[in-house]
Amino acid sequence: MTMPENYAANERLRDGRVVTIRALRPDDKDDMLSAIGRTGDQSLQRRFFVPKRRFSESEVAYFLNIDFAKHVALVALTEEDGHEVIIGGGRYVVATAGIAEVAFVVIDDYQGQGIATLLMHDLTILARKAELKELVAEVLPENTAMRRVFAKFGFRVRPGTDPQVVHLALSL
Repeated sequence: MTMPENYAANERLRDGRVVTIRALRPDDKDDMLSAIGRTGDQSLQRRFFVPKRRFSESEVAYFLNIDFAKHVALVALTEEDGHEVIIGGGRYVVATAGIAEVAFVVIDDYQGQGIATLLMHDLTILARKAELKELVAEVLPENTAMRRVFAKFGFRVRPGTDPQVVHLALSL
């Protein structure tokens, strides 16, 4: 069985381009920050629920220091100008025993190509191997693209504490 920190899979985007989905590594910092820089304000707001352009050192450390037990992060990479670059990412963080929250971001130029679907598929595989019981997500109501991705995997709307977001859950 492949350990989550060694996870890697080659996939194809809807337009035929090859994408590699693999575990996030600490040496991905510069490429991750570059990807964030290439992500539009609206996309970042849909991910973080607030206008977000800069990240503190502690936030960057949190995103990069993954234990692959309670915090699993995958990135999607494709080739641009002869080298691989991060074009999206997804992660789950165990909130309580057996339940993890999932979140995704895809840079604007690659949205609509199925990257979040690929990341969700691979995170679901890892969550099941980790014997998690449920994945949960919070999505802004206007983020119809992500809501469609979650619906494709069987996430269901559930009551939540914040009326400004849609609360979703998937039993594994």
